[in-house]
Amino acid sequence: MMQYLVIYERGEQSWGAYSPDLPGCVAAGCSREEVEALMAGAVEQHLDVMREHGVPAPIPSNFPGFVAA
Repeated sequence: MMQYLVIYERGEQSWGAYSPDLPGCVAAGCSREEVEALMAGAVEQHLDVMREHGVPAPIPSNFPGFVAA
């Protein structure tokens, strides 16, 4: 099983999420919990569609890191 980096962004009134390794795979919700659940489903569906079209799942190439400032 591969793990894909997901970036969660808090907006003024909602949350968004995307995966840099899966272009076009995004989700939005009212809370972080909601967008996390939606994104889990979005990643699964995105990979299913890729498989249906004969496209292999990409190897994850983005990883988290933090810088203290």
